Amino acid sequence: MLVDAYGRVLDYLRVSVTDRCNFRCVYCMPESGVEWKPHAEMLSFEEALRVCRIMAGLGVGKIKLTGGEPLLRRGLASFVENLKTAGGIEKVTLTTNGVLLGAYLDDAETARRAALPDGVNISLNALDGGRFAKVTRNALSGPEEIICLVDRLLAMGIPVKINCVPVRGFNEADILPLAALARDRNIAVRFIELMPLGCAANLEFISGGEVAALVEKAWGGLVPCGGVDGSGPAVYYGLAGFSGSIGFINAVSHGFCETCNRLRLTSSGFLKLCLSGDAGLDLRELLRGGAGDEEIARAVTAVVAHKPRFHNFSAVYGAAGRHPGGMFAIGG
Repeated sequence: MLVDAYGRVLDYLRVSVTDRCNFRCVYCMPESGVEWKPHAEMLSFEEALRVCRIMAGLGVGKIKLTGGEPLLRRGLASFVENLKTAGGIEKVTLTTNGVLLGAYLDDAETARRAALPDGVNISLNALDGGRFAKVTRNALSGPEEIICLVDRLLAMGIPVKINCVPVRGFNEADILPLAALARDRNIAVRFIELMPLGCAANLEFISGGEVAALVEKAWGGLVPCGGVDGSGPAVYYGLAGFSGSIGFINAVSHGFCETCNRLRLTSSGFLKLCLSGDAGLDLRELLRGGAGDEEIARAVTAVVAHKPRFHNFSAVYGAAGRHPGGMFAIGG
């Protein structure tokens, strides 16, 4: 079992399989794009699987696959299948923008059911086509096809969460239409406060409290509910007449660090202890330097003692120096 210096049990690992993405979302990446990491610097799937197995032996039972956009990485279906059949891993879920999801489901559903994730989080920041393109800087895809994929996942019995990052001046008008998706669908629509990382530090976040006020004005009181997923930072609410739930991840206005249970593995093999800091462990160096599984497990156990008690988002807002990292590079 991995326990940090503050008694928090760390049983959740976010694994970024690539820093590449087919979107250029305003809060994540510069419009001009970035210089991608060379493939040689990224962990192979074999290396990432080895890390996940070692982490499972230390009590990590939940794996979330992220990017960039994870579906851009060739061979992902086999990686998912290998994770799901590895001992000790209870749940393997996926976060995606949805554009390539249809092709993935076609492959996984027809070829090997074990390659289907146990749940899918879809980043969807607008239902209006123009605002969708403004946020994503991608005019080749639209929200309509993504909603069709949500319904396909539900028909397959795969739980779905929709993630929206409200950004003032970009997608305020889509908050209620997105929330309304949970009226007739048993899904969780989650609103995530903008975190001041990379280019997002120059944008204006909309607090979860402001979003909640809009939702309650439209549909009445939010009623706390459980049972959606007790392992993460989201707080969920029900609404009268809604089949699904509304979730809030208020990382900036109401930190949840006291109950944080997660670690992050970047696509280049760095184990990050906290989203807002640089503390961690270069696992790629250990993997390629010939370290055995027990040596790596000992190194991980030692480094988690340095996981910070709190993030520093509040200090970052308004500070002269902004956090240089972008979500695409660290897996969100």
